[in-house]
Amino acid sequence: MLKFYVKQRVLFALSALLFSACVTAANISEELTPAELIQRAQEATDKNRFRTALQYYEVLRDRYRSNIDLVITAEYEIANIHYKQKKYGQSRQEFTDVLEYYNTPDEELLPRHFKRLAQIGLDKLEAKGK
Repeated sequence: MLKFYVKQRVLFALSALLFSACVTAANISEELTPAELIQRAQEATDKNRFRTALQYYEVLRDRYRSNIDLVITAEYEIANIHYKQKKYGQSRQEFTDVLEYYNTPDEELLPRHFKRLAQIGLDKLEAKGK
């Protein structure tokens, strides 16, 4: 009986933790500005809450598809989070995808620092042999 009670409490605690820690795209307010989405994503990243940070960046990318600066920001940050999570194959592809935005005649209109940062990410992967 005691064993069952302990199991039940542990399962309840884990469930509560799981549900309270999750942020889903459905729960992210439509009223948040791009700056607020980025800020919340950065705060989550600083706390190693990568899944939450990814959700904020994905919402930023999806809501503001017509703003290439915001799309590149989101996609670079997503690649960087995957790098931090040691998902090297995925981050390599994502850094490469970010660099592809700069292979256009409009390159000079894009935020220059993400080109440099994506290349640094690829260089780090190369140095790791990943």
